[in-house]
Amino acid sequence: MNAAIRLRGVGVTYRSGLFGTGRSVHALQDVDLEVPAGSITGIVGESGSGKSTLGRVVLGLQKPTTGTVQVLGLDPCKLSGGAHQAQRRQIQSVFQDSGASLNPRRTIVSSVREGLDIHKIGPAETRDARAADLLEQVGLGREHLGRFPHSLSGGQRQRVNIARALAVSPRVLVADEPVSALDLSVQAQVLSLLRDAHHRWNLTMLLISHDLSVIRALCDHVVVMRQGRVVEAGETACVMNAPRMPYTMQLLADAMEIG
Repeated sequence: MNAAIRLRGVGVTYRSGLFGTGRSVHALQDVDLEVPAGSITGIVGESGSGKSTLGRVVLGLQKPTTGTVQVLGLDPCKLSGGAHQAQRRQIQSVFQDSGASLNPRRTIVSSVREGLDIHKIGPAETRDARAADLLEQVGLGREHLGRFPHSLSGGQRQRVNIARALAVSPRVLVADEPVSALDLSVQAQVLSLLRDAHHRWNLTMLLISHDLSVIRALCDHVVVMRQGRVVEAGETACVMNAPRMPYTMQLLADAMEIG
């Protein structure tokens, strides 16, 4: 298997208390993970299961305490200078809080253009047009280009964040609870947009969610986490239809009751 993301024995330990003098808190413990290139892999678990910490490790925002991380063959925490910037272009993210991810003083077209300027993609005089085209591809018309984030709905802001992520032509996209703050009807639209983006740009996508229906709808593979550990992993249909672990069975049962 050609893995775009590979984790071996990854652990993340925090020290609680003032100046880290308290007890150890294990956010991740001995995590092994391989994400096939070109796949959509879901990470699911309850709050506190470590799934968001895992996403931050993949993005290079959290250095693991133990183990090794490779994303596109490189460890994001061991890069600096030009090599770090080059990999940052290849690994993009979409987070839960669509508003906090956008500069309130920038119009949405300038927010999307920002990545093009940082990575010097294309002639400067064409970048506004490229940004506008990307916004149109995610369903925002020309009338939205000069607007500021506060004038958009949550779903529209998330579309802007997806356009920003795609602007630099990444190979990996980490989406951490990208629809959990949106209304159900808007969730379906944004999930469809992510699915289309995956196919159009041949992305490897890591989708983090507590919602099994989101994982079922979008993901080829699923990883179930509990208390910082991977408890079950496999093709989504296999795990959802014939779970092997009691914890996965309980998650599915709880989801059916809520549904």
